[in-house]
Amino acid sequence: QVQLVESGGGLVQAGGSLRLSCAASGRTFSTYAMGWFRQAPGKEREFVAVISSVGQTTNYANSVKGRFTISRDNAKNMVYLQMKTLEPEDTAIYYCAASSLAVSPMSQYQYLHWGQGTQVTVSS
Repeated sequence: QVQLVESGGGLVQAGGSLRLSCAASGRTFSTYAMGWFRQAPGKEREFVAVISSVGQTTNYANSVKGRFTISRDNAKNMVYLQMKTLEPEDTAIYYCAASSLAVSPMSQYQYLHWGQGTQVTVSS
């Protein structure tokens, strides 16, 4: 079992940067693939990025590739999402999630553990 708490969201102007953090509890954090998802008002939750359990593999949604970077620190039970060159279309609630699958899943249905989310608002 793992519990997740996101932080780092806020209001930023277009072109700006934010770094989201996700703190995980539990001794088995390093066995989970970790993902970031987001949900904008009136839209479905969508995949943003995933990192494998020991951090050797990452994948990104096309819409954020080259602008966002996912990373993790297993010694601190933390996962991060560095977001640069933010656009108004990035406005959403961002969720951290943990998957026990060995692969790095991009479907929300492959994640059992979710945080409460943190709001990111990008103004134009």
